[in-house]
Amino acid sequence: MSNLHPAIDRVTDRVIERSRESRAAYLELMAIEGDRHQDRNTALPCSNLAHGFAAAGEDKDSIATKRGPNIGIISAYNDTISAHQPYGAYPPQMKIYAREVGATAQVAGATPAMCDGVTQGADGMELSLFSRDVIALAASVGLSHAMYDSVAMLGICDKIVPGLLIGGLRFGWLPTVFIPSGPMPSGIANKEKQKVRQLYAEGKATRAELLESESKSYHSPGTCTFYGTANSNQMMMEMMGLHMPGAAFVTPDTPLRQRLTRAAVHRLAAITKDSNDYRPLAHCVDEKAVVNAAIGLLATGGSTNHAIHIPAFARAAGVKIDWSDMAELSHAVPLLTRVYPNGAGDVNHFHAAGGMGFVIKELLDAGLAHRDIMTVGGDDLSAYGQEPWLDGDEVSWRDVGPSGDDTMLRPASAPFQADGGMRLVEGNLGRACFKTSAVDEKRWTIEAPCRVFETQSQVAEAFAAGELDMDVIVVMRFQGPRANGMPELHKLTPPLGVLQDRGYKVALVTDGRMSGASGKVPAAIHCSPEALGGGPLSLLRDGDIVRLSAEEGTLSTTADLASREPAPAPKAAQGMGREIFAMFRAGADEAEKGGSAMLAMAGL
Repeated sequence: MSNLHPAIDRVTDRVIERSRESRAAYLELMAIEGDRHQDRNTALPCSNLAHGFAAAGEDKDSIATKRGPNIGIISAYNDTISAHQPYGAYPPQMKIYAREVGATAQVAGATPAMCDGVTQGADGMELSLFSRDVIALAASVGLSHAMYDSVAMLGICDKIVPGLLIGGLRFGWLPTVFIPSGPMPSGIANKEKQKVRQLYAEGKATRAELLESESKSYHSPGTCTFYGTANSNQMMMEMMGLHMPGAAFVTPDTPLRQRLTRAAVHRLAAITKDSNDYRPLAHCVDEKAVVNAAIGLLATGGSTNHAIHIPAFARAAGVKIDWSDMAELSHAVPLLTRVYPNGAGDVNHFHAAGGMGFVIKELLDAGLAHRDIMTVGGDDLSAYGQEPWLDGDEVSWRDVGPSGDDTMLRPASAPFQADGGMRLVEGNLGRACFKTSAVDEKRWTIEAPCRVFETQSQVAEAFAAGELDMDVIVVMRFQGPRANGMPELHKLTPPLGVLQDRGYKVALVTDGRMSGASGKVPAAIHCSPEALGGGPLSLLRDGDIVRLSAEEGTLSTTADLASREPAPAPKAAQGMGREIFAMFRAGADEAEKGGSAMLAMAGL
């Protein structure tokens, strides 16, 4: 691509070179497996095959004689998570859509789907990151029946899409389409929700008032409407060409949403190995697609959780990308969007203003993304620079016009910031990520004494006692993958926001996670190496001067760490199933690689 930005070209070449051996080994395995499983009717003995279609009803004969492709559905349906509740109705509809084009569809398996919003600040959050690997394993179990010619992935939220992608990539000879269900309609204004949360943190609002506010925000089936990890997932699937174009942010239970699902099923029947348009997942997710995912994250100010998930799913495809690559991309990729919590409007407003079609067209026209990738829905990524609409009863695609709201969506020629929303900071306290897009630039450098904590409740108690009413860097340690599963720490956001509003210089440094829901307080997150095992955070003491600077790319202390012994690690917690996840903690590698025992032990 002649007009590709030199930094993107440089990073991509580096990723390709670094991945040369692992990517070649992956593609060789996928080619071998694809040949072995090309014809399920000969690969499976008759008894096995009969078990596989025994309950297929009217589709039984078609599957038995292989009259058409059989689509395997991996579903993350449950009705506790609002985003996944619509999926309960999908498989029966998808079977009808498959029959329309001479294909069949079967639910191949189900995966757990965990909501970080439900578990936030609770014990269950310590299972959250590892649920991604459980989902990958569950998807692999479903696909191991070897009954399928292509795969429909039904999942949206935080760990679900990365987990489904990791599992799917190990069956990468199969064409795969991710099918979203869309965001819920907008509820109360985000500023009003944020105001009530802060009032509650200050003791000026009751729990009943807080619950009423939250219920007006999270109120119906569909994805939460703020631009957190779930909606960042949908952005990435567009940037990698794994959705039908423009499918990400169409609301549930609408005619267009239904037609997009139908189009996805028809497409899955058209791109199998028996067709003349074979598009296996292994070839869709290559080095350029992975770089595109990172570019989309930066251009939209997406969730910092993907600094962990992108390296993880890339490894499953034999691709190696790290935080240095993402930091270099961030200097080249401008910030084109401001979606709550980085702006006032939510993803519905973003979609109405032009959404992903606008973003992708701008990035491609400016040479800021790879056009030449294999996608499931077009000749290349340019198909995703359009928007879907209903032409009578059928879905069609049309060009996207100019931004409908330049307070949340701008062209590459006039961005909100000249660089993306993520910086790498490093120094004698390790390497960490700093999301700048939601933080006022005057707060990008903070130097102050630190207060060291090991639980979120300790921070809340110190805040309530007035002990944090000062310039302070709050250090939350022993929150990494090996310590306690690396939970998100959003219970810290309201009190730290209050301190900042009181005029204090405040920052957070942690080996734990924050996501796209993180707010206005500067934070160095995912600090690696983590405190458990003697990482630098384990050597800090109250009062040590810490400097965090996104401008300088530094995370350091003036304290003499070499003379100190690490603080003792807290005892591993039990209850809420945490004890049976001990193997995930024990084998997890560092956050920059994805924090995965599964991938580490598989040698990926």
